Amino acid sequence: MNFAIGQADVVAAWQLRANGLAAHDIRRLVRRRELVPVHRGVYVNHTGELTWEQRAWAGVLAVWPAVLCGTSALRACLGDWPGGGPIQVAVDSRRTVVAPLGVVVHRKADLADHAQWTLSPPRLSLETAVLDVASSERRELDSVAVLAAAVGSRRTTAERLSAALSSRARIRRRGFLSRVIEDLATGTWSVLEHGYLDQVERPHRLPVGTRQFRHVSPNGVEYRDVDLAGLAVIELDGRQFHSSSRQRDRDLERDLEIASEGRLAIRLGWGQVFERPCATAAKVAAVLAANGWEGDPKSCGSDCALATTKSRADVTR
Repeated sequence: MNFAIGQADVVAAWQLRANGLAAHDIRRLVRRRELVPVHRGVYVNHTGELTWEQRAWAGVLAVWPAVLCGTSALRACLGDWPGGGPIQVAVDSRRTVVAPLGVVVHRKADLADHAQWTLSPPRLSLETAVLDVASSERRELDSVAVLAAAVGSRRTTAERLSAALSSRARIRRRGFLSRVIEDLATGTWSVLEHGYLDQVERPHRLPVGTRQFRHVSPNGVEYRDVDLAGLAVIELDGRQFHSSSRQRDRDLERDLEIASEGRLAIRLGWGQVFERPCATAAKVAAVLAANGWEGDPKSCGSDCALATTKSRADVTR
């Protein structure tokens, strides 16, 4: 069925009828297993397990006109986004539809302003889906993860997300999302990078470097998380990207490359950034001071490890 091409071999009964098939023709194709029902009035042209794309198309066609939204829209846009649950679709808020099994329907008042009908499958714009998902997360850390992953994919930018946020009349956590997007504009493309900026660098007034600094080495182009010109390079090692032996080898090679330039590579992980940010700030400040930094780090409070470190330094003078 050529009219199913471009729809991952999924087709709706109304499309079959528009192409000249009568109800008895459809029933005959179902008996022959040339069409296999997925939802009421939606079919796939093979037996066996459906791919995620086929499930997505089936969900959209089952309540047509509809588009993918939420995490389903993110998976369609970004490809590797996790989404093993029900297919999320959006319909116009004036409609009342019954969601078939495996599909969750959301009613959206401004659907026409954000739907991209010509994409395969149709979906909300990436920026709209990102803001929807980020604003619905329970934890702020998870909201950061959504925003950072979207910008880190290079399928969108912090500027485009900011413009999309400004166009929203109502959205949960507007102020927080706006601040995170501003940080992403500086180059913090992961949760860990944002954590370093928000919990280690900024509250303790550590030196500000160039984020996602593009460096050409003998091994090719690489991006350094925080490049402190003349002092050091801060590398933030997220667990999901630094767990394999091959990635570990790349990390060591990057550290050696930085050392060959006469600088330090300070590699930080999740525990140092999120569990011990003050202690990490104190140690980073000490390392940088030993290598020529003349700045004055500040404690973020009376119980900050940086305050304790500075008090001990004053006593020993």
